[in-house]
Amino acid sequence: MSFLKRLFARPDTAAGAPAAEDAPDPIDGDAAERRYDLELARSEQDRLDELSQRQLRYAAYSWQPPRQGGERRADDEQSAAPD
Repeated sequence: MSFLKRLFARPDTAAGAPAAEDAPDPIDGDAAERRYDLELARSEQDRLDELSQRQLRYAAYSWQPPRQGGERRADDEQSAAPD
């Protein structure tokens, strides 16, 4: 995010002029966001038991059987056959 802020910075602040004092520091904003994400992860860990955590962690690796039957149905041949 800070890359985009530096890329699209206003010319007066990019040329070395001091930025406004009320503008939040992007580094502090990133650190605050990381702290918030860590707090959410900890609360999620407290809320779920060990089994639920493992199920969520490995859900992307679960095996699903292939779909059966396909798109074709039993009455397709009868309706497609010429009279």
